[in-house]
Amino acid sequence: MTELPALDRTPLIERLAGFVDDFPEDRAYTFMDYNFDPGGVATDVTWGELDRRARSIAAAIRRATEPGRRVALLAPQDLHYVTGFLGAMYARVIGVPLFSPDLPGHGDRLLAVYQDAEPDVVITTSASLPHVRSFLADNSVREPAEVIVADEVADRDWTFEPIDPDDIAYLQYTSGSTRTPAGVIITHGNFAANAEQLWRAFDGIPRESSGVNWLPVFHDMGLVTTVALPLVYGNPGVIMDPVAFIMRPVRWLELLSRQRHAFTGGPNFAYEYLTAQVTEEEKETLDLSGVQVFMNGAEPIRESTLTGFYEAFKDCGLRPEAQVCAYGLAEATVYVSASSRFKEPTRTAFDHEKLRRGVAEPCDTDAPGAIRLIACGTSWGQRVAIADPETGVRLADGTVGEIWVHGPNVAAGYWGRPEATRETFAAELTQVSGESGGSSPQKRHADSGELPSGPWLRTGDLGVLHGGELFVTGRIKDLIIVDGRNHYPQDIEVTVSGAHKAIRREYTCAVSADTGDTEGLVVVAERNRRVPIALLDPDEVAQAVRTAVNQQHDLPVHDFVLIEPGGLPRTSSGKIARSACRLAYLEGRLPVTERLAARLE
Repeated sequence: MTELPALDRTPLIERLAGFVDDFPEDRAYTFMDYNFDPGGVATDVTWGELDRRARSIAAAIRRATEPGRRVALLAPQDLHYVTGFLGAMYARVIGVPLFSPDLPGHGDRLLAVYQDAEPDVVITTSASLPHVRSFLADNSVREPAEVIVADEVADRDWTFEPIDPDDIAYLQYTSGSTRTPAGVIITHGNFAANAEQLWRAFDGIPRESSGVNWLPVFHDMGLVTTVALPLVYGNPGVIMDPVAFIMRPVRWLELLSRQRHAFTGGPNFAYEYLTAQVTEEEKETLDLSGVQVFMNGAEPIRESTLTGFYEAFKDCGLRPEAQVCAYGLAEATVYVSASSRFKEPTRTAFDHEKLRRGVAEPCDTDAPGAIRLIACGTSWGQRVAIADPETGVRLADGTVGEIWVHGPNVAAGYWGRPEATRETFAAELTQVSGESGGSSPQKRHADSGELPSGPWLRTGDLGVLHGGELFVTGRIKDLIIVDGRNHYPQDIEVTVSGAHKAIRREYTCAVSADTGDTEGLVVVAERNRRVPIALLDPDEVAQAVRTAVNQQHDLPVHDFVLIEPGGLPRTSSGKIARSACRLAYLEGRLPVTERLAARLE
């Protein structure tokens, strides 16, 4: 068995203390504030200042609680959030990265997570304090022992206390859709290991490469790229609020244009948003030649997104290989695999029908029934296997199965959920010699002896290893099975998006539902705002969808529902929440456009 490269699991907060000795006056972070100036106001903090503020907050935390207790961050995304999170690490408490209660559309999630974590202390800012007090007063939650206002904490000394890599650093709550979000237990060793794994995958330059981020820091990818990566080798980071990006997306690219050697990332929709929103006039001011990595962290990643983004910004200096395609999840801290920044992501055409049956067989791009998938590259410092989700048997390359992960970045489990922890984090990989089980493609087994038996993380994602790279094909729980055939919902959703001009592109959802005799396909799509309701013919749209899906997937549509813009349920990270959509459909809670049109007549 090939040994994994040695990773330094020393808590990252110890590295911060070292930076203060080695280069205290170097810039650590810049926060770009667009609240009062559309052009943005930059606020810098050095490593020395960051350390001093974090230690002061640590002292304030420990006056109110003891090591191992939970401390929630209910604050906006700025430098105080970073210092509050690092202060919690210094104090040896368990951080719970959340957000200010006035963030629109996330009230139910905040309440559910807060009740699950039961924090002893809350960290906020003076601007958010009224919202925090209202949240605490209006809900039946346990009052914290203290609410610390990060921007009002006086300077205090704090003597560093040893931290074990296996100590819990924070709880990363998953997005959640139809159930209470689960708190993933991230240790200091997990945080440090995954930061170095991602750093090695990016191949950055210590103290020179800059990270530019707008991703929410209460999400896994935002937290690791914003806080953890700079702490690996003392690299500067630039932060902006997610709302500032949504309001004017070119701001992200403007910040990147000022960097000589930059790394950044976002979900698939962010690149489509840039492609659609940034004007030709705005592009004239951009220079993206210094951007080494535009990480795309959504799965599955769409080829049309990569192509469209490159074509839109190639004249601004964008290199095609800078579009790094990655796969990860909170249960692995975040990063699992990524393509190289030195070559374009691999695009491979597979026979679609065979892929549905569990075999990834390459074919010509223009072959009938071909589907092109984007590889999420390889892993660094961890192991990835494809396993039969029912038997735990390791499957051969080219066979679709569940993605399993083993490495120092795999989390310790779920907070307060021992049964779910055993099911997800303690899988045993069964390995057999050669092929067995007859000719069924699902039974093509890998050779034994190459990988440890356990424990393995079960991701719940389907994928395949081909040519040494990982291709993500979908979620097990989202797989649509009709008449014994497997269908990936994202494939159907792409078809539906282009079926009619009245459908809002990329805002579609395909799920299965009980039709009485069998499972049937239900498609939900948001209405395109540019098509007035008065000119809309719902029957025409439905027929276009049924025809397109039948032609492309040989699959009848049991029901098609056109809903109002913004009506599709989403996770807090912006992904379509298919389980929640299915439940809303069954309960009749979707904002159906046809009903609205009837009321307007």
